[in-house]
Amino acid sequence: MIYLDNAATAWPKPESVYKFMVEFYQRCGVNPGRSGFDLAIEAGNIVEDLRARLTKFFGGDPETPERLCFAYNATDALNLIIWGLLCPGDHVVTTNLEHNSVIRPINHLVRDHAVEVTYVPFDSNGFVNPDDIKAAFKKNTKLVVVNHGSNVLGTVQPLKEIGRVCREADILLAADTSQTAGVVPINMKEMSVDVIAFTGHKALMGCTGIGGLCVRKDVDIRQTRAGGTGVDSINPYHLERYPYRMEYGTPNMVGIAALWAGQDWIEHAGLDNIHGQEMRLARKLVNGFKEIEGVRIYCCDNLENHLSTVAMNIEGMDAANVGTWLDVDYNVATRTGLHCAPLVHKQIGTAELKGAVRFSVGPFNTDQHIDHAVNAVAEIASWVQEQQAKV
Repeated sequence: MIYLDNAATAWPKPESVYKFMVEFYQRCGVNPGRSGFDLAIEAGNIVEDLRARLTKFFGGDPETPERLCFAYNATDALNLIIWGLLCPGDHVVTTNLEHNSVIRPINHLVRDHAVEVTYVPFDSNGFVNPDDIKAAFKKNTKLVVVNHGSNVLGTVQPLKEIGRVCREADILLAADTSQTAGVVPINMKEMSVDVIAFTGHKALMGCTGIGGLCVRKDVDIRQTRAGGTGVDSINPYHLERYPYRMEYGTPNMVGIAALWAGQDWIEHAGLDNIHGQEMRLARKLVNGFKEIEGVRIYCCDNLENHLSTVAMNIEGMDAANVGTWLDVDYNVATRTGLHCAPLVHKQIGTAELKGAVRFSVGPFNTDQHIDHAVNAVAEIASWVQEQQAKV
């Protein structure tokens, strides 16, 4: 199979990730830090080492690695952030690029807790203008939430410039880095970002079920859950200090081990090398699609500040049917539909078309994979045109 659905989850993983996560769990699959025996200490050490590594990786405060907190995934982290920062009467600004992991928590707060929201559209190239973010500010604006990299269009937003306008207005900025973490540089300090949400199973090359958030030193997120921490168990209330403030129950040690190995692989491979190779193939994919009559590509005229994600449609055929044909006859795996980002599709006019076909390149794709995918799309598009000519 030619796998071009890396925006959903990166696959395959580096062999070193598979090896490390299995060996770690076989040898040290115990509860970290809950007991004083050697294996528990070793398990705890890898948790804390990964906190420090990711804090540095994301440009967080190296003196407060405890503010790197683990969660189930980016959706979980975004819920912790959004529910933990917004209160009745607050106003939040977000964008039409967001995933339902942002849209739905905010909409629940709007419906049930008197929170106000403004959705800022993107331009014809798929980018949000920082001045449009600024123009949406109100006296009660508490938070801005921005998708750093669109999971539909692949555009990477000008987070540093957005951070600047937020900082000038003393408004918190949260960034969803689900698509960018592990493939483009992220520096919270330089970008003036107050908190990020990340997931481990995409470009960070970990497994499913692990993600987290990194919180700036002077920002405190309200607790929205409570439970066991293995520390200060006599306390009838959940601990307020980080990381316990945001972490609950037994951690996903398989996920943490996989994420440790994935981040280690990235450090050795290099972000620039990974992103450069993916974008070279993405350009080849886009250039190939541009030569095919009847194919429409979205927001890919200029691939600067872009991820290796390409959304397209074939005129005259639903996206779902194109995806099924690619899978069944050509063994090409893509993602079709609305991609959990309905506002993107509404703005680009694909919602009524049942979405788009998304191709997303990963670090283990090859030129041959791209050639095969382009040829497959060309044959499908040609068949559609032949059928239309008969009508």
